[in-house]
Amino acid sequence: MKPKNEKQAKRFIEKVNSQIGKHIYDHNLIEEGDHILLGLSGGKDSLILLETLAMRKNYMPIKFEMTAVYVQLTNIPYQSDTDYLRKICETNKVTFFVEECTPPIEDRDKPLCFICSWNRRKQLFALAEKYKCNKLALGHHRDDAIETLLMNMIYHGSISSLPSKLSMFNGDLKLIRPLLFSKEEDLIQYAEIKQFELQKKVCPHGENAKRAKLKELVKLLDEWYPGAKTNLFNSMNKIFTEYLPTSNELKDTTKDNLC
Repeated sequence: MKPKNEKQAKRFIEKVNSQIGKHIYDHNLIEEGDHILLGLSGGKDSLILLETLAMRKNYMPIKFEMTAVYVQLTNIPYQSDTDYLRKICETNKVTFFVEECTPPIEDRDKPLCFICSWNRRKQLFALAEKYKCNKLALGHHRDDAIETLLMNMIYHGSISSLPSKLSMFNGDLKLIRPLLFSKEEDLIQYAEIKQFELQKKVCPHGENAKRAKLKELVKLLDEWYPGAKTNLFNSMNKIFTEYLPTSNELKDTTKDNLC
């Protein structure tokens, strides 16, 4: 339900912030002395992540630093207003950088969306080292985790998704997702209340991506059975291995596929 007045809007923002704060606290995502690199894409999720973390920096009992970076892939048609991003970072007292990257896209074996995503992530890893950051914060939310779960099951035959915290490079870098328990519909409403300016030019290839198709599937499932998204998300914490085939049973399954 959309807020009807300013008071309700303020209460809604506080509710979302409180939920994000609880997730940060419950999973110990931010610790004393952290230097967090925030991947700022210009989308609603990264802008909300920026604002909520910057707000916590002012009143959390522990001290930590933040650096925001926008990775511009020069040969892929995706564009954000970097002046606006710089302005919002200045408002939140967060250091901001724009870094350019030109990924190889000719004669590619993988989809352009994968190449774009992978090269952005690879650049963020390098920038975390450059700016001496021990954590990398990304704006993935609950719906992203659900879509990733289904995508890995359907396309890769594995059960995995997006963890709240992931240790990488022998512990030198931790990837954190403070918005992971937040619903996308709530984040959309948050962005509308705050009147965030979003990307100037969205990548035209995004509509054809596998993830876009999975998003439609999840939406359809939730229409068929209200609560499906919640159950899909919660299922990742309720895996009963005794009711699943063992690895030995699954060997040579192609030989058993007689029907």
